[in-house]
Amino acid sequence: MRPLLQIRRVLTFEGSRTGIQLVNAGLGPAIVTSSVVRVDGEVLGEWDLKTYRRLTQGHSVHPKVSTLQPGVPVLSGQVVHLLFFDDFDRAEHAWFWTLVSERLMVEIYYESMYGGENFRAVLIPPWEPPT
Repeated sequence: MRPLLQIRRVLTFEGSRTGIQLVNAGLGPAIVTSSVVRVDGEVLGEWDLKTYRRLTQGHSVHPKVSTLQPGVPVLSGQVVHLLFFDDFDRAEHAWFWTLVSERLMVEIYYESMYGGENFRAVLIPPWEPPT
């Protein structure tokens, strides 16, 4: 049973949840081993609260976050909303959509319950929303 993590951008209509999510589309649990977050090519750190604070620094409105620590399992079929607004507003949160669609790169390394595979899920900019 092989886990398959995917990181997705979710753009919904205004007033809905918008951001990035981690999905285990595989058949078994994925055990997170590490992560790397980059903005404009610069490494900020792992997907943790310290990095979240750096990503949202200087903004009066902050998105919600779910952090990932090494050893955390992502169960088969589980969806983890990594960074998102529940009530997305294009005008108020424009900086956020620019961040997640054009500037942010996230790599999540993981393995199955057997260990040692060093699988990787990645979110790579830039991304153009569907028209």
